[in-house]
Order: sequence, then C-alpha cells, then structure tokens
Amino acid sequence: MYSASRRKERPLTVHHLNQLLLVCSLVLLVAVAAVRISSRSGLPSLLLYLGIGVAMGQDGVGDVHFNNAELTQVIGYAALVVILAEGGLGTKWKEVKPALPTAAVLSTVGVAVSVGVTAAGAHYLVGLEWRQALIIGAVVSSTDAAAVFSVLRKVPLPSRLTGILEAESGFNDAPVVILVVAFSTAGPVDDWYVLIGKIALELVIGAAIGIAVGWLGAYGLRHVALPASGLYPIAVMAIAVTAYAAGAMAHGSGFLAVYLASMVLGNARLPHWPATRGFAEGLGWLAQIGMFVLLGLLVTPHDLLDDTWHAILIGLVLTVVARPLEVVLSLLPFRMSWQEKALLSWAGLRGAVPIILATIPMVSGVKDSQRIFNIVFVLVVVYTLIQGPTLPWLARKLRLGDSSEAADLGIESAPLERLQGHLLSVDIPKGSRMHGVEVGELRLPPGSAVTLVVRDGESFVPLPTTVLRRGDELLVVATDPVRDAAERRLRAVGHGGKLAGWLGTDGEKHQS
Repeated sequence: MYSASRRKERPLTVHHLNQLLLVCSLVLLVAVAAVRISSRSGLPSLLLYLGIGVAMGQDGVGDVHFNNAELTQVIGYAALVVILAEGGLGTKWKEVKPALPTAAVLSTVGVAVSVGVTAAGAHYLVGLEWRQALIIGAVVSSTDAAAVFSVLRKVPLPSRLTGILEAESGFNDAPVVILVVAFSTAGPVDDWYVLIGKIALELVIGAAIGIAVGWLGAYGLRHVALPASGLYPIAVMAIAVTAYAAGAMAHGSGFLAVYLASMVLGNARLPHWPATRGFAEGLGWLAQIGMFVLLGLLVTPHDLLDDTWHAILIGLVLTVVARPLEVVLSLLPFRMSWQEKALLSWAGLRGAVPIILATIPMVSGVKDSQRIFNIVFVLVVVYTLIQGPTLPWLARKLRLGDSSEAADLGIESAPLERLQGHLLSVDIPKGSRMHGVEVGELRLPPGSAVTLVVRDGESFVPLPTTVLRRGDELLVVATDPVRDAAERRLRAVGHGGKLAGWLGTDGEKHQS
C-alpha cells in the first residue's frame, strides 16, 4: 500500500496526525491555486491535480510509494458519486429535457460503436489480446462533464448542445461500468445479447430508484422546515448518496440513480438553494482533487514510457475514428447541423471516469492490467491536453457560441413555516434583463411583493416606480400558494425583461 521504506511499525501519535494534516492542507492549497491556473490557461484542472499526485509519487520529490489499486478504486467510486451528484444538481431540466433522446442514444448505441471501433484498433494496431482490447475500448468510452465544461466556461453554448453533453456524461457512466466489469470477470465473457439485457435491466432499476428517491427527498425538504439553514446542503447530499446506495443494492445502476436523483433535487426549487449549490460545488472540487492526486500517486511515471506510443495510437483511433463515427451514427434519427456534430465529436473529453475504471481490471487480476492502466492514463492526459485548449477555439470557429443568453437570477428561498410563506432573496447579476425594470413592472402575482432592495450596501423600501439595477438584491415575500408562481415570474423578467409576458417568456429559456 504505502511505504517510503521498510520501517518498523510505530503507533500513530498526535505529532504524526499534525504532520498529516499539514501535508493535506498544503496539497489542498496547491490544488486550489491550480484551479486559478487552469481557468487562465484553458487546461482542465484534472491535469494539474494528476501532476501534483505524480510529483508526490515515487519518481517525484515526495518519493511516496503507493500501489493499492483496490483502495484507489473504492475512493474513486466514492468521489465519482459526489461528482455525479454535483453535476446532477447543476443540470437544468429545461435544457436537458429536449436532449434526452439524443443523449440516451449516444450513451447506449454510441457507447457500443465506440467500444467496438476502439477495441478493434487496440487489437489490430497495437497487438493487444481481445479481452484487453475490449476493456480499453469500454474504459475510454465514457465522457467526463467536469473535463468538458472546465474549458467551456468562457464559451457559452446553445442550450441544446449543453443539454446533450451534460446528459450524455451523466448517462454513459452506467453502461460503461457494466461493460468493464463484465470484460474483467474471470472466465468467458457473456454473449452480447446477455450483456444488453443486463445493461437495460440495471439502467431501468437505477433510473426508477433515482427518480423516486429524488422526488421523495425534494417533497420532504420542501414541506419540512429544518432548524438550521446549514442542514439543507447536508440533507441534499445525503439524499443523493442514498439514491446511489439504494440503486447499487437493488442490483441497478447506482451511478445513474445518483445522477437522476440529484437532477430531480436540483430542479425542485428547494429552500436555501444557492447555499446548497455552493456546498455541492465545494464537495465536488474536493472529490476531484483527492481522486486525481490519488490516481497520480498510483501511477509509476518511468513505466509509462513503454506504452506511450501505444496510448497515442489508440487515442488517435478513439478521437479521429470512433468518436466521430459514434456521433454520426447515433444522431442519424435527429436533425442536427454538421457544425453541431463536429463539436460533439471533438467534445468527447475523457477525465476522471476512465482512469478510475482502469483500476477494475487491476483489482480483478486481469492479465496485463497494469499495462491497461498505463495506456489509459497516458491517453487521458495527452488527448485532454490537446482537446481541452482547442474546444473554445473550435466552438468560435463553428459559430456555436451563444453570447446572447441572459444571465440567470440567483434566487434563494427560506421557508417561513409559522407565517405560511417564503422569503425569496433575489440577486440581479450582470447581464440580467431585469436591469432597468421598475418594481411595478415585475407584475408579481397577488400574495407576493418586493419588500426591500439592497443597493451598494444600503437597504431601502422600494416604490412601484423604483428602477432595478444590476447588482441589486431584492427581498420578496410570498405566501405558500404563490411561491412558485412568483419565482417563475421573476425568472421570466430576468430572461425577457419587462415585456416577458407579451413576448411569450414564462421563465424558461427558449430552445434553439
């Protein structure tokens, strides 16, 4: 597991604990600084986190020897649950709903195409046995939303493409995990129709449990006032993890369950939502940092040299042949422009999931499993380094950037249980079309009203003729029956301005 050298075991003391805490805090500080570097350079932060782990490893300055693939897999699964939960909480249903059929086909038929083409390349071009080739094909067929959107923050895409990429990255983890486990199991691999049946059954069970747990959790949080606002973020994450555990124990897809449960929770307009969202983002960052540092520790850099060119060759097949073919064949039933297909083909970034899944054959004792891990590791690093910085450039060249989208309002809701109402805190961001709208022009439903405006650090009670500005914070009181209608109207004005009702804006963004 871990040994810098063979030493006599000593009991853990408070001094050792202090040293461990110091090292962990320094690693976290360096990783947080890496986020700033990645946002400026356009590189996905995963590369910097992996670099920290490699630097701490046996060929780096830390000289830490770590080779426990089973522990890495367990921690990786736990981190992946948190990352999927954070991704689901941030997925907007209005953007994903039109993209569900496309994403579902990409996550099933597309995965099958990608696995077959990549495995054929690994077998015929690199000379791997079919079992090893199929494992690599399955491992690298899962896309990673965190890697994609870390380089697309400055290039807003049309909601249609955003929904497809988000849904695909959330859905395709489940079938890929099933395939990797099946190919890594000792003995003959199941027939293709048996694998399809297993995948379909696990997806149905996971989807049903995820939606049910998410709906029940959202209902409970909306109707039970917790004694402290800080309990809401903890409760939301606990519900998401419950969905994963319930799905896995029912022999379904726990990963799909946690993603769908989180999506339901994220679109349920829960109390104290901005605080919950911030808490989930923090946990997501922490999970990514810990996971990638650990994966960097697991790799042995000097062992990567022998498999570098093989990884580059397999990655070339995946990027230039398998992914475009997957997109073209999967999207045949749908009307999409060639520009959209080109971006979707290039946006198939691999990140956390493939490297974690590469530990499954290691734990299962598959022949040449260390070589499989090395190839996947190099492939992810090299092609993320190539694709990541070029994605924003490609989106601009294809004229797929959507800079006309109005910024969404930040609305936080706090239940007033005894008063049978809600207090809505509304932040007007830069770019919101609520800027320049008078309070009276909001036309809030009866039973709700703007009671206070905070501007430049000073608060005042607004008049109907008070003009709202970007940067203002509004306090809106609404009774229970009109709480949802008041929030929908506020979001409608935020996207459509004072003419939102007449222009047909109802709080939902139009789909392109």
